[in-house]
Amino acid sequence: MDCVLAIDQGTSSTRAMLFGRAGRPLAKAQRELTQHYPADGWVEHDPEEIWRSVLDLTREVMAVAEANAWRVISIGITNQRETTVLWDRGSGRAIAPAIVWQDRRTAAHCRSLIEAGGELLVQERTGLLLDPYFSASKIAWLLDHVDGARIAAERGDLAFGTIDSFLLWRLTGGAVHATDATNAARTLLFDIHRQRWDDELLALFRIPPAVLPEVRDNSADFGMTAAGLLLRPIAIGGMAGDQQAATVGQACFAPGMVKSTYGTGCFMLMNTGDRPLASRHRLLTTLAYRLQGVPTYALEGSIFVAGAAVQWLRDGLKLITTAGESEGLAAGLGHNAGVYLVPAFTGLGAPYWDPEARGAIFGLTRATGIAEIVRAALEAVCYQTADLLAAMVADGAADIQALRVDGGMVENGWLMQFLADLLGVPVQRPLITETTALGAAFLAGLNAGLFASLEDVAACWEQEALFLPRLAEEPSDALLVGWRRAVARVRGDF
Repeated sequence: MDCVLAIDQGTSSTRAMLFGRAGRPLAKAQRELTQHYPADGWVEHDPEEIWRSVLDLTREVMAVAEANAWRVISIGITNQRETTVLWDRGSGRAIAPAIVWQDRRTAAHCRSLIEAGGELLVQERTGLLLDPYFSASKIAWLLDHVDGARIAAERGDLAFGTIDSFLLWRLTGGAVHATDATNAARTLLFDIHRQRWDDELLALFRIPPAVLPEVRDNSADFGMTAAGLLLRPIAIGGMAGDQQAATVGQACFAPGMVKSTYGTGCFMLMNTGDRPLASRHRLLTTLAYRLQGVPTYALEGSIFVAGAAVQWLRDGLKLITTAGESEGLAAGLGHNAGVYLVPAFTGLGAPYWDPEARGAIFGLTRATGIAEIVRAALEAVCYQTADLLAAMVADGAADIQALRVDGGMVENGWLMQFLADLLGVPVQRPLITETTALGAAFLAGLNAGLFASLEDVAACWEQEALFLPRLAEEPSDALLVGWRRAVARVRGDF
């Protein structure tokens, strides 16, 4: 039986999965990734730990395929977007830890570029905001703070990549330095209209063009794995940033379809077709995917903290021992008791884009206990989603008919029902919630001929659960008023 191997390198873990012709998972291996916080607002990963996890897990599922006589015909890669690596072309070794997308160390640099009038150029060319979230200021920081890096980059000795590009380099034994259009579109250096790296943006951030990878379609020939790395050389046929991969995995191929992924952060994407919709409410205009050279655009809202808040409750405060406990604690309360948690641990994302904001809990009384704080963390994910949806509608997007959800948090049935109630729209949970890995598999399978078309891919999507809104409009509005008051206090707007 032919199958596709998907590498899903995320913020909190790495996964390798096998998918068959119908898009059904056949095998999975996963490993958590160490988070490093060397200073306030700084978040780093060890590129070598990432590579070891990818190689080990890929070999593990390849062994399962071998034992079952399944033939892996292609590999798809999906990754945490914007996370930045610079490595030496000769040795293949990273010159510093990877700077993670959540990292805010370049906030002052971005602010200075905004004050100098640089944000208009960035928005017009990239559809993004001039924010530390994206890769460009992270590249510039590494070039300015690692001894000899800028000189080496200008000589052509260094390579830049988001995690997809770094993994591709390692998987091909240094033969291919490339990325895909969706990851390129998250760097602040890529013109999403002309579909190419932009010289003026490179000059704005003082980044030598020699460090950049080649940009390819999401379903394309990305080379072969190096001999001796796996059981045999395998073609790499698909690549996409995690949220775009989830969009493909959710089969959101028609304009107006929306998916929201709940992992470390939360990311909502609406397909806008062949037309890039410029946001007036600080959302992002980005690529959904690019196939056969033709881009499909999306409107995106990015939330920095979703599942990370539950992880903080577990690992930081030790209020719970497993993430799964949060559902029972939240469901055991009749209401939120006026407690709101604003998880601005590394600033606030869309639609606020406030890198200086920090988290807070409001409404505490002597009656507040663990259950109220846990529920507040879960509710915060839904409130932030409501903020994104309201911004999309204000930007002229049509009212959505349903929201397709995925990611680790969607297994929480209480959370999904609260989300449907708050938004007032049906929430669709798919049969296969590993849609990020599934999307990478679909893209690789398209390139390998396992799937004939996007229609073929869409036919694989199945609904596992439907959550219909139950609350009247008035209680939902009252909850959102309390949330927005809490956000205003965090931002100093009271």
